[in-house]
Amino acid sequence: MALTTKMATEAAETPQVFRNQLKENSASVAELAEAIKQHDPAFVYMIGRGTSDHAGVFGKYLIETELGLSVAAAAPSVNSVYGKSLRLKEALVFVISQSGRSPDIIAQAKMAKAQGALCVALVNDESSPIADVVDFFIPLKAGPEVAVAATKSYLASLFALLHIVSTYSENKALAASLEQLPAQMEQTIAAEPVLSAEALGPMDRCVVLGRAFGYAVSREIALKMKEVCGIQAEAFSSAEFLHGPISLLNRGVAILDVNIPDASSPFHEAQIAEVKKRGATVYPLLTPPEDIHPLVSPLLIMQRFYLDIEIAARKLDMDPDNPVGLKKVTETV
Repeated sequence: MALTTKMATEAAETPQVFRNQLKENSASVAELAEAIKQHDPAFVYMIGRGTSDHAGVFGKYLIETELGLSVAAAAPSVNSVYGKSLRLKEALVFVISQSGRSPDIIAQAKMAKAQGALCVALVNDESSPIADVVDFFIPLKAGPEVAVAATKSYLASLFALLHIVSTYSENKALAASLEQLPAQMEQTIAAEPVLSAEALGPMDRCVVLGRAFGYAVSREIALKMKEVCGIQAEAFSSAEFLHGPISLLNRGVAILDVNIPDASSPFHEAQIAEVKKRGATVYPLLTPPEDIHPLVSPLLIMQRFYLDIEIAARKLDMDPDNPVGLKKVTETV
């Protein structure tokens, strides 16, 4: 099916966005990696809202598994509403945002910088005022993103985090996989849909299940199910789902299965088998190729998912570019 909406067009631009980052950001990322070594952070602090906050969850799993640093998510209201400052002198702070203009995000960044943190902005809008606040401004290079539902800017955030971690850790296998990823994304774009309008049409609510990195992207999947398809969706770690929320199956809730081919996969598959045994209808998302680096698998899954729900929304007479009641940039205090 032809790409007929801004959402589909922008989602399909992701491979070139990745190439742009590798070409234009590598020198800055290498400089940042050296600065991180000099700062020697004790922990990492992630600042973001919405889709950018979801990118931070991916960053948490990435940094904790690859670098051994604990990662905490910011609660921006602590500073912007309650006026409290946090002791962040030993922190490495990532500010993730499409626009970099929300007052609470800027306030958090200023507070972190004043406390002595090493502050890094991963922001798409290169004219953002946050560039004057942070120590390092790493542009996402996604270009204009007009559709309300963020696609390429989210994937660009994940790629930027992978780029930074692979450079800092000198992980040659991961670095090589990032070089190959744009072509693999293009193959994913050309592939057949995995999640269909026929599956989503009768669906009122669903649960998105993943483990570790699968859970990280599950949060973004659940948000997009709400935004684009109007389906009530909630993300859970597949391990956590068994501790009470599994009772939702008694109300006929569908399951979206996000399976990442890494160390978490056998445990996740066992939990999916359990929900199937209890009568759940399970819809698997993209299965990444076996020879791909597991850390980039979530990006391929998201690439196909974005295109699938755009197609499904149009078939169901919805406008994926203009979800009811939403706007592109939301500024909060």
